[in-house]
Parts: sequence; structure tokens; C-alpha cells
Amino acid sequence: MITRHVRTKINHRVVEHNGVFHFGGLVADDKSQSMKGQTAQICRRIDELLAEVGSSKEKLLTAMIYVSDFSQRDRMNEAWLEWLPSEHLPARATIGVSDLGKDTLIEVVVTAAS
Repeated sequence: MITRHVRTKINHRVVEHNGVFHFGGLVADDKSQSMKGQTAQICRRIDELLAEVGSSKEKLLTAMIYVSDFSQRDRMNEAWLEWLPSEHLPARATIGVSDLGKDTLIEVVVTAAS
């Protein structure tokens, strides 16, 4: 069975299948912030969405992180590690991209267990 959560105009923020939550890409609301600030915003939003569907960051399985400026990766990692306990780090890839949209420095896509 497939269950869809948090409908937006163009997608559902979370789709659940076989006990796994698949999250759509998340970007920061305040794009005036630095890479670290945008990452922290996204992490807080992930927490909110996980709680809404009955999961938590300790149940993250994978993360795909898209950054528009790879030279700022260390600042992204700072925020990521401040948010996520080291014993619960998911499998992860960080991918440099040329454009995520105006002033968007990072977009994060995660999956989590229920």
C-alpha cells in the first residue's frame, strides 16, 4: 500500500511504501542565509515532517544532498553533524550541481524507516 502525506500544489512531501518514507527535495525558506544556515533550516523541516508521519531522524536511511557551491561543503557538514547524532548517520551522497534556483545553496532528499 502507498500512503501520501503533506500534499502541495505539485507533489506530496512524503510518500510511504512498505514502511519506508520517501521525502521530496527540501530547500530553505530563508535563502539569505549561508550554506550552514540553509542546511540548519532544512534539518529542522525534516524533523517536523518526520514527526508528522511518526518517524524521527534516528530512523533516516539515506540522504541525497545537492549543493550549488561545493567549496561550502564543510559548512554544510557542520550543520548536518550538529543536527544528527553520529550513531544515526544515514548512507549519504553529496552532489555538486550548477543551479538549484535563485539563492538556493542546498537541497536535501531523504528516506526514513517508519
